[in-house]
Amino acid sequence: MNFSTFIARRYLRARRKEAVISVITAISIIGVAAGVMALVISLAINNGFRNTLQRNLLGATAHVNIIDKEGKGIENWSALMERFRKIPHVTAAAPVLYGQVLLSGPMQSTGAEIKGIVPANELAVSETLRHLKAGSLDGLEDTSGLPKIILGTRLAQDIGMMVGSNVTVISPQGQLTPFGARPSSSRFHVAGIFESGFYDLDDHWAYTSLGAAEKILSLPGVINSIELRLDDIYLAPQVGKEAEKIAGSHFASTNWQEQNKQLLKALNMEKIVTVITIGLIEMVAALNILIVLVMMVMEKRRDIAVLMSMGAKPGQISRIFMTQGVLIGITGTAIGLAIGYAFCYFADTYHFIRLDEQVYALSFVPFEPRVLDGFWVAGVAILISFCATIYPARNATRISPAEVLRYE
Repeated sequence: MNFSTFIARRYLRARRKEAVISVITAISIIGVAAGVMALVISLAINNGFRNTLQRNLLGATAHVNIIDKEGKGIENWSALMERFRKIPHVTAAAPVLYGQVLLSGPMQSTGAEIKGIVPANELAVSETLRHLKAGSLDGLEDTSGLPKIILGTRLAQDIGMMVGSNVTVISPQGQLTPFGARPSSSRFHVAGIFESGFYDLDDHWAYTSLGAAEKILSLPGVINSIELRLDDIYLAPQVGKEAEKIAGSHFASTNWQEQNKQLLKALNMEKIVTVITIGLIEMVAALNILIVLVMMVMEKRRDIAVLMSMGAKPGQISRIFMTQGVLIGITGTAIGLAIGYAFCYFADTYHFIRLDEQVYALSFVPFEPRVLDGFWVAGVAILISFCATIYPARNATRISPAEVLRYE
């Protein structure tokens, strides 16, 4: 241990006549720890919300959607899909047909978004149907008997459906008659129930075969979107532009970032505001460190004068007080990191904070602390603590040994 560190550690040990300094030192350590802990927990919550929502959304929706600008639907979609699959970074493509329908069950009737799919292709672009809560995908394309349908878990609860029961599906855009469109209805057999973890999807979506969707929506041989899955989700804008060139001027592309732009922007802004707000706690802790060191310099004027008269250099004297401040920062940072990461682990494992799914789309607050966040949070906390030592350390070197020791 070098000279400056040895003296700094001695000064940080409590004595009776320095009780006030000791108390303020403890408060400074607590302040640093509180700031670090709060920042780690806040960033973990932000990361948890962002990653969980992103996983749920990307598990249920495609990375890129190709749609017809005029809304007439896509007819020659098989040839287009083959061309899309050749685009770099595209791993899968799937045809889908969306439509608004009304589901009527024993408890109530409610609106839903029905999605006509080819099961093999859909499983390649989406994770939603890979792990059903009940039932199975087998026979979804079976044309014998009633057409099959798979409901979201919340949607099934709302209308009172379970696997094996039959539900009435009513489409407002049914058959065309001389008097206009007449709603069409059909009975569907509930083959399965899925749970994506995202409330809006579980409460409003239903899957059926592409043929059954064409029939109930009266759109034979037509789809309204081709979904693409990528090996790198952040290349979605570039792949979308490439797909538009291949498809032609009548088509447009959307991607997961555009569809969830407001949500992602809100999470980014929340992260910035959190860092700024919690950073103010670190500034308060830095002021406490500044006060501690200023009082320490005033209390140790005689000691400093003796050390300087014995040959201690100004740089060694300044390093004593800088080391004190850094030790306070390191101690508080270590405590804050330990408490913050421990809290995040237990809160995420045991779901400490429950949420209303209808408002937040999640049933609990997810905590996902990152190791990288811990490194930069610790670095910033220690840097702020170091900056608070500069003024007191410079003042300590300005003490004149002759003036201080004249009356000793």
